Amino acid sequence: PVSSIPKGVFKNGVLFRYSATLKFRADVANALHTRGAFSDTGIMKFFATLSDNSKGALFMMCSMAASTFNDLFVKAIGTEVPLSQVLLLRGVLASVLIFFLARYLKALAWPEKAKDRWLIVLRSGAEVAAAYFFLTALLHMPFANVTAILQTLPLTVTLAAALVFKEAVGWRRMLAILNGFGGMILIVRPGTEGFTIHSIYVLIAVVCVTVRDLAARRLSKDVPSLTVTLVGAIFVTVFGGVGAAVTGEWVDLTAIQIAMLTASAFFVIGGYVFSVMVMRVGEVGFTSPFRYTAMLWALLLGYVFFGEWPEPLTFVGAALIVATGVFTLYREAVAKRKALKRTHA
Repeated sequence: PVSSIPKGVFKNGVLFRYSATLKFRADVANALHTRGAFSDTGIMKFFATLSDNSKGALFMMCSMAASTFNDLFVKAIGTEVPLSQVLLLRGVLASVLIFFLARYLKALAWPEKAKDRWLIVLRSGAEVAAAYFFLTALLHMPFANVTAILQTLPLTVTLAAALVFKEAVGWRRMLAILNGFGGMILIVRPGTEGFTIHSIYVLIAVVCVTVRDLAARRLSKDVPSLTVTLVGAIFVTVFGGVGAAVTGEWVDLTAIQIAMLTASAFFVIGGYVFSVMVMRVGEVGFTSPFRYTAMLWALLLGYVFFGEWPEPLTFVGAALIVATGVFTLYREAVAKRKALKRTHA
């Protein structure tokens, strides 16, 4: 169980700093463990011959695949359906699914502290902004480019935590962060013909997701993560509804479009579930780098469904981001191990 992980690995109930659903994963993993959802008599029996690290890596890859397929369906339907309508309808489906999951796990409770309530509002507002800017950029930019830029998130959260919360970041990680940002510049290429307003949008989305994750890190341990997730989903849904009402843009959906919207909502939940399963097995330092398999999915899906193939400089930039991200995660794991040794010394 997650509760058996040494205390030093966690900070405010968070397992690793860059994830947008950190506390959510820990809460659900423990709850599902008590219900036997991942016992050897169930689906985990299929993976019984694998090591824990291999299982964790596989679940991380499934989580990234689910998230990327969600983006695929939004990009596919977004060319024909207004974004506000997509956000509203997908938000309704996702909110309902999250609500029933939270009810099942008894994880619905509004926090008593005013600080936590304001943090939830801040996080949810950042979620809305991130969804708008990211999806708008996704609809107008190559799939792999947007995904690659989003992979800078572990770097931006590490840097922001150092600047805002004064967390210690060694010179190696700081140098890696700067190299990762250099890779991002190679992808967006300011001043060139390919640099558009949507290139700026995806950068704004990264900032918004960083704010969202930092707000989540400051929440009290006793705040149910599914409550936080549900409020964020409701905020996005309301934003979509207001946007549809203001613009008056609404189209009748075909059966295929309804199916794609439904699939998008289910893939969002699938990404959460596999994230929970990642927390159940394996070492964080081993499984976390497999989050970058999202780049492979983005390359494949972008080419197959949209005929997109990145330019050579984009590959170089993406490689820099992935390499520096993996190195940053490695150095973070080393720092945590040293801290644990000092604690138990």
